[in-house]
Amino acid sequence: MELTIPSRYCGPPESGNGGWVSGAVARAVPTTPGRPAVSVRLSSPPPLERPLELRSEIEPGDDGPLVTVHLLDRGHVVATATPAPDLEDADPAPVSPDAARAAEERYEGLADHPFPTCFSCGTARTPGDGLCLRPGPLDDGTGRYATTWTPDEADVPLVWAALDCPGGWSAGIAGRPMVLGTMTARIRALPETGEPHVVLAWQRGSQGRRHLSGSALLSSSGEVLARAEATWVAVDPTTIRPRESA
Repeated sequence: MELTIPSRYCGPPESGNGGWVSGAVARAVPTTPGRPAVSVRLSSPPPLERPLELRSEIEPGDDGPLVTVHLLDRGHVVATATPAPDLEDADPAPVSPDAARAAEERYEGLADHPFPTCFSCGTARTPGDGLCLRPGPLDDGTGRYATTWTPDEADVPLVWAALDCPGGWSAGIAGRPMVLGTMTARIRALPETGEPHVVLAWQRGSQGRRHLSGSALLSSSGEVLARAEATWVAVDPTTIRPRESA
């Protein structure tokens, strides 16, 4: 099988959005009752607009075959996806769409964004072209971030993209550029198109250059539709290509 990442789904201008790419690879991984989530490790920036190989490996597991999927660029590993146990954190307390909209006013990316072209949260994107998420801190003292999302289409990679960047902002990407290293997600149900949803995100600690986050997609009534945990890796700002102003 092959996967070509359209330029629309970029993060930085010349590579794929980590969440969307992870979701595109994850949907090729069958889950099992004991491993209902999928974990994706990104090994290098995903290239755009050229065919990449999806290669599967199968081994026996306790409750069915375990399938590992590698995304390869001319033999070089870009990403690896495996079935994973369910996420450990309890479901988060819900937040109303109105509270999430208020948090969007505090979105740090409006003042300075390391990757304004980002499909998920970039300030250089427009509705219909990108998700245009604006995750900002809630004013409830929890340290959580929130944003609204009203999808005009719904599939697995889009849900992973929506869960992706809010986690980065909650982990402290403002003023400290980071890239997605690993992401583990479980989708319980796809969102309804045309309906407002809330994406929540929160810090889960840090280890040197690695910063941990959790995120969740909720319906407007507070039902948790999907959950994710991610590891972000801080990068040297001098290695980032010059970018367009937001």
